[in-house]
Amino acid sequence: MEKIRCGWCEKDDLYRKYHDEEWGRPVYDDQTIFEFLILESFQAGLSWYTILSKRETFKEAFDDFDYKKIARYTDQKVEELMQNSGIIRNRLKIVATITNAQKFQEIQKEFGNFSKYIWDFVGGKPIDNLPKALKEVPATTEISDALSKDLKKRGFKFMGSTVVYAHMQATGMVNDHIESCFTRL
Repeated sequence: MEKIRCGWCEKDDLYRKYHDEEWGRPVYDDQTIFEFLILESFQAGLSWYTILSKRETFKEAFDDFDYKKIARYTDQKVEELMQNSGIIRNRLKIVATITNAQKFQEIQKEFGNFSKYIWDFVGGKPIDNLPKALKEVPATTEISDALSKDLKKRGFKFMGSTVVYAHMQATGMVNDHIESCFTRL
């Protein structure tokens, strides 16, 4: 019997694998949370498929998403990244990644880890929206609005409410798998 999945992931094996193994699964590890923050920020204005297909190149270009290293990137490293055709070569997003790595560490110092900070916005556990169809899945919520506002206040860049909500979905802060999706069963 064929597995029923959320309709957005039927494009190809890359999408299906991401959907089946990662999307919507709770993530509490700071390193993985940071990876998704960066990938989602690069997605702003683009498709997630574009980012997902370049994920390994991003990982290599950005030192395995090591936020401590990224926070120390120099102008020379920015220029190097601007020459890397395997990533999205948007200077503003690259510079924002450096800023976001620095701000990420500031939040870690304040809260003990970034995971505690971000998960506090949903009370420490996933919000299960139980959508019956994709059209019921929002692009933003009051929580993503509040989290986006707080991240921006703390100096984060490219963290609008839509980007933040996509991050919340990716890291399982919200469960937006449709009701009939096999991952819900």
